[in-house]
Amino acid sequence: MKTLWYGGTIYTMIGEGDTVEALLVEDGKIIKTGAYEKLAPLANEKKDLHGNVMYPGFVDNHIHLIGYGELLMKRTLHHVTTAAQMLEELKAEAKQLDGKAWLYADMWDDNQLDRLPTIKELDAIYEGPMMLRRVCRHVALTNHAGLAQLNIHEQSENPPSGTYGRDADGRLNGLLYESANDALLELASSNVSEAQLDDMMRLAIDQLVANGITGVHSEDLGYFGHYTKSLGAYHRIIGRERHFRAHMLRNHRVFEQMIKDGATSEHPYIEMGAMKIFADGSFGGDTAYLVEPYETAPTKGLRIHTDEEMLALVQLARKYDCAIAVHAIGDGAIEQVIEVLEKVEPVHMRDRYIHGSLCTPAQIERLASLNVVVDAQPIFLLSDMPWVAKKLGNTRAQYLYPWKSFLKAGLVLGAGTDAPIERINPFENIYAGVTRQPFSGGDVYGENERLSAYDLIHMYTVGSAYTGNQETYRGHIAPQFDADFTIVDRDLCQCTPQEILQTVVIETVVAGNVVYQHEK
Repeated sequence: MKTLWYGGTIYTMIGEGDTVEALLVEDGKIIKTGAYEKLAPLANEKKDLHGNVMYPGFVDNHIHLIGYGELLMKRTLHHVTTAAQMLEELKAEAKQLDGKAWLYADMWDDNQLDRLPTIKELDAIYEGPMMLRRVCRHVALTNHAGLAQLNIHEQSENPPSGTYGRDADGRLNGLLYESANDALLELASSNVSEAQLDDMMRLAIDQLVANGITGVHSEDLGYFGHYTKSLGAYHRIIGRERHFRAHMLRNHRVFEQMIKDGATSEHPYIEMGAMKIFADGSFGGDTAYLVEPYETAPTKGLRIHTDEEMLALVQLARKYDCAIAVHAIGDGAIEQVIEVLEKVEPVHMRDRYIHGSLCTPAQIERLASLNVVVDAQPIFLLSDMPWVAKKLGNTRAQYLYPWKSFLKAGLVLGAGTDAPIERINPFENIYAGVTRQPFSGGDVYGENERLSAYDLIHMYTVGSAYTGNQETYRGHIAPQFDADFTIVDRDLCQCTPQEILQTVVIETVVAGNVVYQHEK
């Protein structure tokens, strides 16, 4: 069956402004592009775009797919602004539980709270353990029952690469940072069933395609118990129940075991990618690792691995001819990563610098010489400013999210949201990159680092494909490329920023299959 798409503006993304009149699709691939009158006789069916605009399929370059689905099923606290409100939300959740199960709530943000609830207040609400995750997911808050699950007591020493929070009197306050947070999460999520994981994935994919997303680069392996549980959900849903693309990062904790187990995918919609490593934490938790201390706290943050450990992890990836994908928020963290990459040989798969948050001009030049791809989340800027600038001071703040500088140095950028950390809407992400300004207007943060709408679309299409070494078959509208399309009601390159936010997804297409259609 040959299907002809025509009747709208079709951007190829081969070059800025490059369009074609029509394209022909067969067996999930684009087989020809060109003039309607030449392609129409070859078609068995025709799809009229009715004046809408087609782009290569948008790919979220950095997401936690099952984690996003989990968020859709859990109580969230992103709207809470006072400790009293937060406690009321937790009381309501507690009433639905048996007093023994984990009480789970997500997305609290101390930057918009008057204060955090005390551990005593949490104890009074619920007898069972709590898992309350900060919006950055590098910090958790729990009660004494949660601490008991980890065998943490007042005399406990901090774990490697983590911290137990304490109040002014030196007593445990229920806050857990980095590896301590990870340990609590592992306990709280290990009993999630296969059926629940499948539901999470269905929910996530359905929301993503409704937002024009045809695929993701995801990091879920190594959570929810043994990696086979998460990977099993991908195999059961993607390619069987849902047409969707997934490029899988493999957490360093399970990377070698997956290779030894021969863990791959039976479906071409799922591909295995780089080793995922965390170099540091987050700005919000004061755990992003800096070269110099924070302006607002007597710490440089938290480095997850020693130099020797980081080198060993990268060498392990190279042993299997694999790249690394490193979460690095602070300038100290990316400095460590650069120094290690300068000591090892490159591989065909490209290394990626996840977030590109705080990076100096000198570091950018070194990254460019290493051909590292920047895995960027423009929406982070709107969530972080202006409070992160206060944490860093004016001098360092000028190096926050230097997207234009990355491009000028020759680095390729991919666009993602890090959902569930941020919303999945790509048009909010594009707006953030174009304006560097809150949705309601106001101050522009780093005007010289703003990008064009074309730059952002390139990040969602060509850039995401390049990040995953898929640029020969994905990211363009051209013969032999995957027939993945994002079809919207307007030309994003001709819109005002506010018009970008009003974009309506008309259809989402994966391998020639319409997986979402807007209901008028």
